[in-house]
Amino acid sequence: MARYTGPVCRLCRRDGMKLFLKGSRCDTPKCGIERRESPPGQQQFRRGKMTDYGLHLREKQKLKHYYGVLERQFRRYFQRAEHTKGNTGDVLMSLLERRLDNVVHRLGFGLSRSQARQMVNHGHVTVNGRRADVASYLVGVGDIIRVKNRAKSLDLVRGSLAERSSDVPDFLSAGEADIPEGVMGRLPQAEDVSIPIQTQLIVELCSR
Repeated sequence: MARYTGPVCRLCRRDGMKLFLKGSRCDTPKCGIERRESPPGQQQFRRGKMTDYGLHLREKQKLKHYYGVLERQFRRYFQRAEHTKGNTGDVLMSLLERRLDNVVHRLGFGLSRSQARQMVNHGHVTVNGRRADVASYLVGVGDIIRVKNRAKSLDLVRGSLAERSSDVPDFLSAGEADIPEGVMGRLPQAEDVSIPIQTQLIVELCSR
């Protein structure tokens, strides 16, 4: 499976905002963008004003970096959103929020989406009682996401829950049982995304 393996703090500096790609580390003084807010690269003084196309592209790249998807994956999500009834931008955000790795992260089982993705790929999570090891699996309303009942999986998730710094979003509900689990109560909306995204710019760029 293709994935970005470079320094993630560089992505935050490029997009000019915290994308919380390193989990709880992003809330500490060790955060890369806290120590150096300037974009990566040399000879920055030569860079002029960003073009209209650059503004549109930057917004799309920010969304891709945030959810950890590559261009081909992103294009598939956009095509699906285009052919779904409703506002294309809102549908796109809902699809990305429904990704299993994102849901695992938003429930607090993983401190970052990359950690949550690895947990899913390694089979630590089940959906409706069945093993789900595909990070891009789209969770539906009423689906139950539960951690496998084995020591290694439980210790991993309990450690993440102890360090969790944000609350569970409204479209999810976390159970209080001994085995951590969560349920998707409704489809996520664009306003459920925890960072500001101008979806209209993304739609205009991808519709060209």
